[in-house]
Amino acid sequence: MDNKIVVALGRSAFGETFPEQKANVKLAAKAIADIAEEGYRIIITHSNGQQLGMVHSAMTEFSRMDPRYTAAPMSLCSAMSQGYVGYDLQNAIRTELLDRGLFFTVSTIITQVKVSPFDRAFATPTKVIGRVIDAAKAAAEERKGNYVTEVEGDFCRIVASPKPIDIYEIDAIRALSDAGQIVIAAGGGGIPVLEQGTTLKGASAVIEKDLTAGKLAELLNADVLLFLTGNEKAARFYGTPQETALDTVSLKEAKIFVGDGSFSAHGMRPKIEASISYLTQKPDGKVLITKMETARSALRGKTGTRIA
Repeated sequence: MDNKIVVALGRSAFGETFPEQKANVKLAAKAIADIAEEGYRIIITHSNGQQLGMVHSAMTEFSRMDPRYTAAPMSLCSAMSQGYVGYDLQNAIRTELLDRGLFFTVSTIITQVKVSPFDRAFATPTKVIGRVIDAAKAAAEERKGNYVTEVEGDFCRIVASPKPIDIYEIDAIRALSDAGQIVIAAGGGGIPVLEQGTTLKGASAVIEKDLTAGKLAELLNADVLLFLTGNEKAARFYGTPQETALDTVSLKEAKIFVGDGSFSAHGMRPKIEASISYLTQKPDGKVLITKMETARSALRGKTGTRIA
């Protein structure tokens, strides 16, 4: 277990409801157990878009029902979603490992990620969050200084997606990993926080989890960064007649593909951008992109997309 791997679980590893998540994390747990059997030290990060939206909507509705309570800030909702996704995930992984005769302690760390108050993303929010609202509620949100966007005649709140600069709990993550534990950290991209002296203040934002996965791999000097998505391989111009599956991509090619519109901003592009950042800092590392069911095969070089 000399090699470290950062595994980024995408939306397909979870679901939109509690029962769906319970079922889907069992599939994710099988992939993680496969990787453990390959001999890697595993650090996991994960998507939380649906879960964060559910927590945010629930807390907002609660504040409307009881005027003694205010709506929960985005940072608090992010912490809640990290906790409950981590809970389901670590229990499913523990069960799968024990069923295979393996024992690893699995721990979830509530993780804070540094962002810059001067990040341009705060001026141009893009991340849709929470439930659909009507025009009157959208106007009320704007009066409070929040941003909204129209979606098929209705409205949704949107928040900024700043870039991750640093991970505050990185020493704890490293220590647990070095002790042989499987660590779940920086769920949903981590809780975005701003430094104000000795205080960390939660930002009303959502960090792109793929970029945080790259930062996590960089700071841990991981040997492999593995993105588990809904497809066996990454593809240029996905969903178009020009769609082309990718086997091996060089760092130079990856940079070209990011600039030529090969990947969607809300699809594969963040993964490629994270890969470029990680490989620039660790030229001997490698990135793999595949689906959960083929994780072991991708590690053995039999499938998936490899960037190195």
